[in-house]
Amino acid sequence: MNVVDSSAWLDYLSNGPNADFFAPPIERPSELVVPSVSVYEVFKKVLQQRSELEALQAINVMQQGRVVDLTATIALAAAKASIDHHLPFADAVILATAHAYNATLWTQDQHFDGLKNVKYRKHLKKRAK
Repeated sequence: MNVVDSSAWLDYLSNGPNADFFAPPIERPSELVVPSVSVYEVFKKVLQQRSELEALQAINVMQQGRVVDLTATIALAAAKASIDHHLPFADAVILATAHAYNATLWTQDQHFDGLKNVKYRKHLKKRAK
């Protein structure tokens, strides 16, 4: 199973520099777990930068995986992960969701680098055209 962090989703959806790295887990939706907080973050960012139609199209791609709500069990694990790893709320929920499903977390957020079951790729800036 795989969980893809919100920043990795955004990179993939915009065909960013790391899109090819994140393609394998995203393009295997039967093995993809999507935390509901990632749906929020991706929809908000795409809506801010593009249009509501494009934001809904992005969410449609995400919903091909298994969207997982924030349960009390995941919330408690996220709170502990937040303290243990100094993570903000959304990142802690994403990590706790990955752990709850014994999934690999794919990310380009540096604060996940070195954590167990994390596939990290350094965030790269888009090249100027």
